[in-house]
Amino acid sequence: MRSWERALSVLEALCERGQAAGHGWTLDTELLPAHQQQVNALESQGLVELACREDRAELSALEGRPVRWAARLTSYGHDTLAYGQSRPRAEPSPGEAALDRQLVELIPSQMAALRVFVGLAGQLRVPPADGLAEQVRTASCDHGIKRWRLHLTQEQMESVAYGLWLHRMTGSAAEANRFGREYGVVHGPDRARDEGSPAVDGLSSAAGAAAPGGAGVSGQG
Repeated sequence: MRSWERALSVLEALCERGQAAGHGWTLDTELLPAHQQQVNALESQGLVELACREDRAELSALEGRPVRWAARLTSYGHDTLAYGQSRPRAEPSPGEAALDRQLVELIPSQMAALRVFVGLAGQLRVPPADGLAEQVRTASCDHGIKRWRLHLTQEQMESVAYGLWLHRMTGSAAEANRFGREYGVVHGPDRARDEGSPAVDGLSSAAGAAAPGGAGVSGQG
């Protein structure tokens, strides 16, 4: 385990035990001496607060026994833990590396469009695929080639194509076109139609119906 992983595990233990106790402190009987030494190191970084004499006296009264050592997270410690639990992962987890997932590398403008798409999940009639928002949140960036790396299922890739299609319909087609060229996944409304039915753009169809002699005026109701 790397040093930052050990630090996060200690912060997590302090957070969980402090919350369980109700007063926020982790007491001397709840951590092994080796872990207490790690806590002391985190205290020097401002991530942990050690109980002073007055705090220990109050805790001793609550516990009904002498409390000689106690620690709790500082605000910086809480934020470090929250960020560490949600930080972008440089490597895929075993589940993400499964055979049903594909590595997808997106340019910054594609990633920006995808963030808008997953951010609108609560407002869309066709929401992002399950797990796509988490993939976007934890994606890592290869700054050398300026690409965002995600590991997506086929369903998630089709959802990305839909998000980029929305981006295309409201401004720029470059992102959807590039995704189609590189991964062979393209969304179009015609895919939702019955097989064999022609795909008709909604705007041109409406214009045809309104034109003289169009189907919209061929008869009376």
